[in-house]
Amino acid sequence: MGQEYFINDQLLEDKVRSLLPSQGGAGAGFDLSASTQIIPIIDLTETAEGSVLREDLQLSLSHASITSFSVVNTTTTVISTTGYYRIFGNVNGTCTTGTNKAVEFRISDGFSTKVIEKLNANGLTSTPVFVTFDFNVFLPAGASFIINSNNAAIFAEGCTRQIASIDGSLVNPN
Repeated sequence: MGQEYFINDQLLEDKVRSLLPSQGGAGAGFDLSASTQIIPIIDLTETAEGSVLREDLQLSLSHASITSFSVVNTTTTVISTTGYYRIFGNVNGTCTTGTNKAVEFRISDGFSTKVIEKLNANGLTSTPVFVTFDFNVFLPAGASFIINSNNAAIFAEGCTRQIASIDGSLVNPN
């Protein structure tokens, strides 16, 4: 049988009350305690939060959870809602001499824009270009994800999927 120790710390008791409001926290007249006895702990956090899907299943794609895009010879705001997003697809086109052909992936905070990835498709012959991309972005309030294709011979095509809300809560496919 283990020994039990009582912990009298107002900060710890206040934290327990704030973390466990449905249980009344430590409650009046009850002290926090520690024990030398080994007690197994079962973590039910995922189930309590309602996120019982394995991570690989939570990241699945579905018809309702993806938004497709095709950007050619223009600048398009693809996402303007807060959260965490997966962005995937391909850049394709034809390399030729002459006019610069490029696709830029950008994040804007509403005041300035930063290029996070860029593909130039310039060459000496009519060589086809096909490059895949797959990355995640975080968009706080006021931010947006933008794709620019500067030529009719270069395309950015793919999909976006929100993987978590602004506060980090996972978004399951639907």
